[in-house]
Order: sequence, then structure tokens, then C-alpha cells
Amino acid sequence: MRLVRTRLPRPAIVLSAALCSLALSVLAPAAGAGTYTPVAVAELFTSQGCSSCPPADRLWNELARRDDVLALTLPVDYWDYLGWKDTLASPANTARQRGYARALQARSIYTPQAIINGAIDVVASRRAEVLAALAAARTGPDGIGLDISAGPQALTITANAEPGSLPEPATVWLVVFTGEETVAIGRGENAGRTIRYSNVVRAMYALGELHVGTQRFAYPRDSLPEAADMKCAVMVQPSKHQAPGPVRAAAVLDGSC
Repeated sequence: MRLVRTRLPRPAIVLSAALCSLALSVLAPAAGAGTYTPVAVAELFTSQGCSSCPPADRLWNELARRDDVLALTLPVDYWDYLGWKDTLASPANTARQRGYARALQARSIYTPQAIINGAIDVVASRRAEVLAALAAARTGPDGIGLDISAGPQALTITANAEPGSLPEPATVWLVVFTGEETVAIGRGENAGRTIRYSNVVRAMYALGELHVGTQRFAYPRDSLPEAADMKCAVMVQPSKHQAPGPVRAAAVLDGSC
């Protein structure tokens, strides 16, 4: 099987001079106790029905152990027809990947694909290119601070944006994911394999639009998906025409939601 399923020719890594504005950093004061702030968000679009994906899945297991990277796994559903229905896939993940294709002016989507900081497209099984993209994403501060606290009834997100830090309207997203999932695959291209997935996205909720100054958002904990080892992160990301743009900031709750 080819490494890239469906893809038009284009550079493996899409970089621009504006990359220096895509850093994920936090203003002083630092995030509160229980929150850490990665400098990069690495989204993996993968599938249990893709024989080219296990090397990328293993790489994301490694990245998920790093505090400087928010490594998210987003299983997609468009390979289900090959003989195995992905047990973790979500149509919302597929829609997000298609949104990135529009934003990056790509004519097709593929697995395994990595999107770094919402702006860099990398074949996710190419370890050296993924690590190079993560290193390139580490640049100076962008003037947005985030913090998450988990109360008995709700998650509270505090966001602070300095003047000039938001060149375009941006949405505050709550990302809910499970720390680890292990799946024994019975049919399809990966039949007989048992694959471990890290930081599997279960849901993403738009909390509202971020403006200059300090804002607080709350999300009820009883509305979160029911699953063991549930974790939460927050991202600030602009979007146009349902196409996600560069991630401007991120923060992760250290521990369960």
C-alpha cells in the first residue's frame, strides 16, 4: 500500500514567512497550578483501516509524553469501507481534516496526515519531517495567555489577549480527549494488529470568540463525554468559511478533566 492514500503532489511541509506568528506561548503570569502550556499542537489524522498509519500512531505515542507538544490523535471514518469500521473514528474529525484541506488549498485528504500548529502539513509517518516541523514552530510570544481550572461543577477557562495579538477573530476551543486507547483490529488492512493510540480526541466545543482583554469561559463537567482517563485542553484558533486557521495559543489541564 502506498504511504499516502489520496493526495495531489505538493511539498511535504508547507511553511510560510508568517510562521513566526504561530507560536503557542503564554504571557506572565504563568498558567496556574495544574495547567501546562505546549509550544506546538500536533494533530494526527489516522485510521485503523490504514496500513500506512501504525508508524505515525507510534510516533504520536512518543509525542504525547512531551509537555512541550500537545499531540492529538483524530481518527477519521472514510476508510471504514475497506473492511473494518474504525472504533474511535468521528465524522467531526474527518470534517476538521477537510477544513484544513480548504485552508491549505489542498484538493484531497489522506492518512496519516499531521497538521502542526494549524499551518504545517506533514506526512505523519515521516519522523524526521514531523520533528523538524515541531522545531520550526517554536518561535516568540504572541501575546495570548490561557489557563484552565477544574471545579466540582465546571471547567473554567481564563483567556487574556494583548492588543495586537489577534490579527483576526479567533475561537476558544475546548478539546476533550482520552489519554490512551488500545484496539485489537479484527479485519481490514491491519487485521491481527493491536494498536495503541494516545490522546484520542472525543469532542471539540467552541466556547466563544476571544477579544482583547481578559475573558472567562465555563463548560459544565456533566456535559463532557463519558470515558475513563478523560483529559482537556484549550486552543485559540481563527477560522474562515469553516476552515481552521493557525493555532494561536494552547493550554493543557495536567490531570483528568
